[in-house]
Amino acid sequence: MSDKSKKKLTPTQQEYQAFAKRREPKRPVFKNSLKAFLVGGIICTIGQGFQWFYMTFFDFTETTAGNPTVATMIILSVILTSLGVYDHIAQWAGGGTIVPVTGFANTLASAALDHRSEGFVLGVGGNMFKIAGPVITYGVFSAFIIGLIAVALKALGGM
Repeated sequence: MSDKSKKKLTPTQQEYQAFAKRREPKRPVFKNSLKAFLVGGIICTIGQGFQWFYMTFFDFTETTAGNPTVATMIILSVILTSLGVYDHIAQWAGGGTIVPVTGFANTLASAALDHRSEGFVLGVGGNMFKIAGPVITYGVFSAFIIGLIAVALKALGGM
């Protein structure tokens, strides 16, 4: 019930709520946060290593090394997802694997793998874009709104 505070609960419902609350296992928030922080940091450190690699051996600048770094991280994420490794890492680390771009790549690859029996167009493509569509739409819309705010601030002399 999302609006628990608005609705009066019967005595039986209140009793059940209290019972459920007592039975609910306590979550180790600090431990889970530490795992998420460590794994997210490791993923980002690996990405930083690839950026350094592209800058050192291919003479990319810090700015231009970003694109091949992101592409490499996405490819690694898709490979680890297809081998079933990324899911085990995500289950152990929790939110630490969803923040970097590898989490989005994992989500798309998982959707593609889950629906491949339905065919490439309707199964893989259709279900992959059910996930990617809202993310891309929200990203474009957010960028548009932030752009409008930046233009308004610049016009007002705030920037």
